[in-house]
Amino acid sequence: MQEIILLQCTSCKNKNYSTTKNKKNVKEKLNVKKYCKHCRQHVIHKETKA
Repeated sequence: MQEIILLQCTSCKNKNYSTTKNKKNVKEKLNVKKYCKHCRQHVIHKETKA
């Protein structure tokens, strides 16, 4: 049930990270604060489809 998802920066809209998520256990979309190399700062990244 693991599915590959992409994480997109909320400020510059670049897709920087990929990770996996178990859709059976985690129903809501993932929001993670990660470093964006384009913005050069820590920004919230939201889940998008792969």
